[in-house]
Amino acid sequence: MSTLHIDPGEFQTELSLQECQTAYDATGGCTESWVELAVLFARIEPVSANSAFAADQSLETVTHRIFLRWQSGLASGMRFVKDERRFEIKTVHDPDESGRYLVCAAQEKGA
Repeated sequence: MSTLHIDPGEFQTELSLQECQTAYDATGGCTESWVELAVLFARIEPVSANSAFAADQSLETVTHRIFLRWQSGLASGMRFVKDERRFEIKTVHDPDESGRYLVCAAQEKGA
C-alpha cells in the first residue's frame, strides 16, 4: 500500500481533545462532564454543510475532515474543541495504515 502524503506543517489549528465522563449519584441520576485529555494540532477541512428546519427553528450542521498526527486512544464519541466550536468525532481512521497520521470525520452543529 502506498503512503498518503500529508504535510504536518499544515497542522496549525490548536484543538482540545475531550472525553465525556459520567458520574452516577445515589438516587440513580447521573452527571456528564467533558474532560480534556490532550491539546493537539490539526488541520480542519470543511466537507459539507446542511441546514434543516423543524419545530420552528433552523439547525445548521457542518461536517469536517480533521487531520492530525497519530494519537493512541482517539475514538468516536470524543470531541475536539476550539474556542466555542465543538466537533463531535464520528469516525477515526489511519488513511494509509502507517501509524503516522489519523483522519477524523467530525460534525459541528449550530455552525
